[in-house]
Amino acid sequence: MNIWNYYLRTTFFSLLILIIFIGKVNGQEKFSIKHIELGYPTPGIPFYHFKAELELPHSSIIEVEATVNGKTLRATDLYRENDINDLSKPLLSHRSPSGYGLSEDGTLYKNPLVVGWVKWHPGASYKIKISVRMKKTAQAEKNDIRLFQTRTIKAPETAKVFDNSWKNYKSITVSETAGIDRISESVETLLAFYPDEAQHLKREVRVMAVDQQTYELTEVPCQVYDVMKSLQEDDLAPDENGVPSREVPLWLPTITARVAFLADVPAKSSRVYLVFYNNEDAFAKVYQTDLRVQGEAPGLRIDNNLLSIVLHPNSGHIDQVTLKSKPEEPLFHRMETNGAIHWNPGIYTPPKAWTHTADWKQPQNMKSVSGPVIATSEAWDHLRGVPEVDASVRYEFYPNMPYFISSTTMRINETVGSMALRNGEIVFKRELMTHAAWYDIVRDTIITYDVSNMPDLTILKMEADVPWITFYNVNTGIGFGGIQLSYANAGLESRTRLLNPYIYITGGPWIYWSRALSLSFLSSNMQQLIPAMKGATFSEKWAYITYEIDKTRVPYAPILEWQHRLTNPLRIHIVEEVDERVSKSVEEIYIDDGKSGWEDRATGKKGND
Repeated sequence: MNIWNYYLRTTFFSLLILIIFIGKVNGQEKFSIKHIELGYPTPGIPFYHFKAELELPHSSIIEVEATVNGKTLRATDLYRENDINDLSKPLLSHRSPSGYGLSEDGTLYKNPLVVGWVKWHPGASYKIKISVRMKKTAQAEKNDIRLFQTRTIKAPETAKVFDNSWKNYKSITVSETAGIDRISESVETLLAFYPDEAQHLKREVRVMAVDQQTYELTEVPCQVYDVMKSLQEDDLAPDENGVPSREVPLWLPTITARVAFLADVPAKSSRVYLVFYNNEDAFAKVYQTDLRVQGEAPGLRIDNNLLSIVLHPNSGHIDQVTLKSKPEEPLFHRMETNGAIHWNPGIYTPPKAWTHTADWKQPQNMKSVSGPVIATSEAWDHLRGVPEVDASVRYEFYPNMPYFISSTTMRINETVGSMALRNGEIVFKRELMTHAAWYDIVRDTIITYDVSNMPDLTILKMEADVPWITFYNVNTGIGFGGIQLSYANAGLESRTRLLNPYIYITGGPWIYWSRALSLSFLSSNMQQLIPAMKGATFSEKWAYITYEIDKTRVPYAPILEWQHRLTNPLRIHIVEEVDERVSKSVEEIYIDDGKSGWEDRATGKKGND
């Protein structure tokens, strides 16, 4: 009897354990999908996607994989429940494929959110399988619990998506930060593509704006230019002993291109723009804006609805600016040597002649771009007569804007003694301007000055980082201003040696402002030579705006408004799908043998393989 009771009790407990085990493998230990949906692009998740809210049986380290209609996604985004809150702005957290390749996620999850890139089509059904591997450590082990759930969801029948002939797209979120409604403002970004997807970028690319209320797509004018190809492949051949060089390539062939488009973004908001590409049957699209370029470089003429700008036929520098509302009052200089409005960079290294980029006849290197969204003119060469110094001048012009952007750079190739090292000079015929105004940083006030009555060669000084400066004429009602966007001086072989840098205004037969980087010529001891050091680089970027003066407020009021706008440009955030060819492991080349930093980290793959 005792033996029989022992047998029954042993059998009972064995069956109980078996039932518990069968229960777990049959789903007692399972997770639930609390909610799953197909989503439209929003600034927080700026692509067509599925989003699933999971509830795990208990907190755990996990790996997640998603399969859509039988195809496993190369990557999914895994978030903690508090990581996604405001989808009207780009998300703060993101984990790139290289992050997954270098380390494993040791975070404990209980209610994670899974997001996957799915280019869904209206009315189509999608079977989504979500697999979760629950782990006790960041490293995968044999006794990890593997769970999955499957749901089928249908895309909205009436959703308006873009033509499926375009196989790929990238997402750009554009954000406005200054509190100004932006209408048809040019946005430019550099994008990278795989060669087999980008055979004809200039005719294939389409940019679509996403309406954040209706999710409808609206095509906007765009422009593709500056296409560069890097097609060399990584050599994975084994070494002479047959040892594999590496398991995955360090890089893949890549094509890069600049893409510019016109964006409408309400004040203090973000908006999604989708850049579609990879359609070999696409026809070139011609977009019409008011931006026009005529002539041959360097003497181009650029027009939009507000301005007409003529570049000098020798140097390609700004030579004349006409406000279209006042065609009878063009702005020009033509009083000294080259006669251009925009003169510098420049240097004076006696006994060599004083030379400026505006003195080029023609620069050795010129490049220009014309299109509906942006037109550019670029020139670079050594300064005429001074091969020890190189310089570049670049202009950018836009549709329906009263300004253009000027970027200038000067590089000292060999140390020279200088009496003048200058940049950022704007010169007009004296009679064209009656007043100057600028924000004085030291006095914390705006200075206005009657330059029509200023004695010749009087110097008005201001700080090198003056935020804006303008000339205007109270009689013609025209103003021309400069808004400083960036300014930098740097040295390679040595620190820069600048003598009392500042910006100044002076007058004679002309009236001009200029940056004195090092200008002993206008100092008390005007014959001293100051070394311009080898390896020194000087760069700056200005927005130059032509405007009608404000007769109801301060004359320079438009400058204040544009300064606020241009120093708070639209911000962009690029999100791309993880391509199938992206490796799941990452290799890096270190300059020396030694620690990588991951050796003793519990979640590090490299130190624990």
